[in-house]
Amino acid sequence: MSLKCGIVGLPNVGKSTLFNCVSSGKAQSANFPFCTIEPNLGSTNVPDKRLEVLADMCKPKSVVPATVDIVDIAGLVKGASKGEGLGNQFLANIRETDAILHVLRCFDDGNVVHVDGSVDPVRDKEVVDMELQIKDLETVESRLAKSMKQATTGGDKTARKLVDLLQRYKEALEQGKSCRTVEPANEEEAAMAKDLYLLTNKPVMYVCNVDDASAASGNEYVEAVREAVKDEDAEILVISAKTESEIAEMDSYEDRQMFLVEMGLQESGVVRLIQGAYHLLGLQTFFTAGADECRAWTIHKGDKAPKAAGVIHTDFEKGFIRAEVIKYEDYVALGSESAARAAGKLATEGKEYVVQDGDIMHFLFNV
Repeated sequence: MSLKCGIVGLPNVGKSTLFNCVSSGKAQSANFPFCTIEPNLGSTNVPDKRLEVLADMCKPKSVVPATVDIVDIAGLVKGASKGEGLGNQFLANIRETDAILHVLRCFDDGNVVHVDGSVDPVRDKEVVDMELQIKDLETVESRLAKSMKQATTGGDKTARKLVDLLQRYKEALEQGKSCRTVEPANEEEAAMAKDLYLLTNKPVMYVCNVDDASAASGNEYVEAVREAVKDEDAEILVISAKTESEIAEMDSYEDRQMFLVEMGLQESGVVRLIQGAYHLLGLQTFFTAGADECRAWTIHKGDKAPKAAGVIHTDFEKGFIRAEVIKYEDYVALGSESAARAAGKLATEGKEYVVQDGDIMHFLFNV
């Protein structure tokens, strides 16, 4: 399952530095606008202590974690919707992602230029929001005109429903609100909304990039962002990209942990960012565990057992018979699959079983 989070923001807010800390890719990072032009793509493992525990118990030949793709997208500037800066190229790159990590500069540093001359993360957020909203409004108005024609002249019932949704989007956008503030009325509308690929309908996490001293506690810039987004369905993460780049250069686990303690942090911001991005995409994990391999598999929250089986192999989904499921806590407490089976903690589930985060599963199928 290949899902992407796009790192976006104004130039020189720390996007590429953060990307290099998070991913296996390497992006150019420099003190001038648009040092990133083409989007950089990297894949990163999703830290999960449960997989480490299972690996210690099973002693497998291989351990395979879940992954998420991260895309570092060039900085946006005011007027991008009209072609300023990298313009439509930037907007097209965002459209190809599944969720947005919006990096905001929340630190003072006279040696790092700001494209607008001063530090104001709320203003910066509004610049990006406005450009995305303008582009979405163009999309909505175009689709609305087409759908209204289909609904009135062709009597298309689906088009009528789409018109209603598009009109609500248009109203929100004209008020300076993002499309994700409009709640779909039902599953049919939710499917329609997904097919529109609107930029401001993507889930978003605001990543407040702070100075070293504010990495643990935040600062007044972060509080201003919290106030500005309090009515949005969005997450906030405080991180110091500079600190994270220093951690990434340390060779030993012990050195990294000691540094984190000195900074007043329980775990690195990169770990929190990756885990946050994973959940932002609406993802969760199930496991397969044995002597050959311990592996974390990625599915969407709410997926049923056959869908989860299909992540391993399409034949598993086509010929699905049943799933054997052990809860992670039971597996760890009892020490093995055989012990869980003997204790009656292995459940047999059918096609309607909704997979839970952390389930350890074995699929039976017939092709």
